[in-house]
Amino acid sequence: MTRTWHPTLDGDAARSSADGGHGASRAIRIDAHGAGSGTGTPGPLHTIDIDGALPAVVFLHGLGGTSRYWSAASVPLPRFGHRARLVDLLGFGASPKPWFSYTVDRHLNALHECLRDLDDSVIVGHSMGAALALSYAVRHPQRVSGLCLIGLPHYGGVENAARWFGRSPGGWVYTNMAATMLACVLTRRVAGRLLPRLLPNVPRIVAEDLVRHHMVSSTTSLWQVLYRHDLAVDAAALAPGLPISFVHGSADTTAPIDGARALAGMRREWTFEVLEGVDHHPWLRAPQRCAEIVAALLARVEAACPVAPDTDR
Repeated sequence: MTRTWHPTLDGDAARSSADGGHGASRAIRIDAHGAGSGTGTPGPLHTIDIDGALPAVVFLHGLGGTSRYWSAASVPLPRFGHRARLVDLLGFGASPKPWFSYTVDRHLNALHECLRDLDDSVIVGHSMGAALALSYAVRHPQRVSGLCLIGLPHYGGVENAARWFGRSPGGWVYTNMAATMLACVLTRRVAGRLLPRLLPNVPRIVAEDLVRHHMVSSTTSLWQVLYRHDLAVDAAALAPGLPISFVHGSADTTAPIDGARALAGMRREWTFEVLEGVDHHPWLRAPQRCAEIVAALLARVEAACPVAPDTDR
């Protein structure tokens, strides 16, 4: 099912406050979840936890982002009333950044350790985080009760990615590994402090966090998770009945809308919503609508499998 959303205003003002307006009524904890011993993970991932009801809502940022991405929007996370966990993916933000190839397996192993204490969760992912959420649901179906995939990049291989980015001047850089690594180094070493000024169309904390990784974690994640990994195979392997909400901007020049639409069309119960005039950042451009989509997904999950109130909090 596909829907198109038309904004009534010229976009939504994105707020750059670091706390995202969570307020003092809920407990917020900054933790490190997972252990490196015997898991293939060099250390625990950095997370921010917000207390609330179950099932938990897990937020996974995209390539070049951090957990602060989700608090840059103008809609505070606690409005869902559910426990939330914002994760810095392996190699990004305050999480460990080892010098190795960031394969899908390594990302998923680290994420599984991070989420081991959550028996059930709804995962909201943006871009690369959406791709990892999809793959995680295949590997651990008993731990995922719903997915919200925002700006999911499904290219269908390196060659298709090269054709997609090749449409734009200079787009070849994104599918040339050496050029991508060089661009990453130059961005971090030369332009890093200027990014908030160079990218005025994104919240300041989002621009600042674009340098909180290194060239190996960024480049190999791009190749291994988005270019070489076949998301169509994962989508076909998902557990029957898993509710998924796909959200995509009609003006997204990073993730091809037709690729995400093709995945969403694989099952009748999956929804695909197009946000008209929105780019690769629906959570920042149309936060209210994204929050409504997540809330509707949570309602579907709770209706399918009611959860008793968490009386211990």
